[in-house]
Amino acid sequence: MASLSSLFDPELLRRYDTPGPRYTSYPTAPQFSPGFQEADLREMAAITNGDPIPRPLSLYLHIPFCTSPCFYCGCNRIITRDTARGAAYLTRLYREVAMTSALFDRDRDVEQVHFGGGTPNFLSPAQITEVMDVLRRQFSFAPASRLDCSIELDPRFITPDEVGELAAAGFNRASLGVQDFDPDVQRAVNRIQSVEQTLAIIDACRTHGLQSVNVDLIYGLPKQSLEGFSRTLDITLEARPDRLAIYSYAHLPSMFRPQQRINADDLPSPEVKLGLLQCAIDKLGKAGYVYIGMDHFALPGDSLALAQQRGDLHRNFMGYTTHAESDLLGLGVSAISHIGPSFSQNPRDLGSWEQAIDQGHLPVWRGMRLEEDDVIRADVIQRLMCDGALDYRDLGRRHVIDFTTYFADALARLRPLEDDGLVELAADGLRATSHGRLLLRIIAMCFDRYLPTAAASTPRFSRTV
Repeated sequence: MASLSSLFDPELLRRYDTPGPRYTSYPTAPQFSPGFQEADLREMAAITNGDPIPRPLSLYLHIPFCTSPCFYCGCNRIITRDTARGAAYLTRLYREVAMTSALFDRDRDVEQVHFGGGTPNFLSPAQITEVMDVLRRQFSFAPASRLDCSIELDPRFITPDEVGELAAAGFNRASLGVQDFDPDVQRAVNRIQSVEQTLAIIDACRTHGLQSVNVDLIYGLPKQSLEGFSRTLDITLEARPDRLAIYSYAHLPSMFRPQQRINADDLPSPEVKLGLLQCAIDKLGKAGYVYIGMDHFALPGDSLALAQQRGDLHRNFMGYTTHAESDLLGLGVSAISHIGPSFSQNPRDLGSWEQAIDQGHLPVWRGMRLEEDDVIRADVIQRLMCDGALDYRDLGRRHVIDFTTYFADALARLRPLEDDGLVELAADGLRATSHGRLLLRIIAMCFDRYLPTAAASTPRFSRTV
């Protein structure tokens, strides 16, 4: 495997730093339509139940509440200090769980559970344990040896003892938001978080037997400097998390109101931002981490790295995952499901979600049924984002197509990328070069039939670097 340092080519990264989808799905969410409704979701569940070997399930639960706003955040969240709102939310969430679980046969084991947000630990450990108990009663859970239960944690609002309660409830993976330890950066984004409380939670995760700890960092935040971010990386790597996500800050204040409170003059220049990324890549490479894809890095023995080596890594709305053969069921406000050849999304606003449940309906806001072409392109983009390579013959057999004929236009769009050294094209397949691996989104965009010609000008997607 190429060294991490070989990923970085500043000239290429500058040239291809344009907006593009993150491809947690294909087609991407902007293609979802309100024409897809509750009856469609019920039909797709029934169809997938009838498969000769029904797929297992992954459950995503969205907990939208946060006690304070982080100015960089683009997530769907509700700012409140009223913990009673969490209890009211769970009352309706349990109704959604009951209605939704009834759609799926009991032989479809749940192999993955993920709590995201917002801040899932806005709920107390007792409430989170209760949610897990409800899920276990309503769904068939796989044995512990095949079950991944993960939760996103804000280290500022949980104690080491409470981590133990989550472990007792069945959680074996945790993801901790850090972003940056530099005090100036923290003040600029309204997230004051000490090194000590963060390391204490990482230690608690290990003490209580969690299999994996992920840490999220962000480069490109206001007031960031190479010196400060380097110090954040050193502190983080000393703790040796199993996985690291190094996200690029996407400044889209017209889309995300909290970002309007960030002074654009405080953002690092494009040159400094690239330097922050290079710093991260250099340090992670020296520390022995491998590049998974997009923003994700892992230790060589982590399950993500092993899945990538086997060729069965998967990417969905929860990011990279080892559960490639699961249908994804999203629960809670704004959550997205991927059941068979379909996507469906719950309302993004709390009131509409509550109203649907109070009326006894599955809260489906929009979605889409995938056409055959969507399924084929989704598979191609999935393999690119996970493997950085395509085997034309394998894909052709799987979808009964002649790959080079079917994708003649896409292969033509790849020629300039080949000339720039991002991809190597051969008669039987293609491979992203070491420089192209940081730009997999650019390569995947060549296969996306929904992107308009002027895709780079659209504000709905974050920039690729």
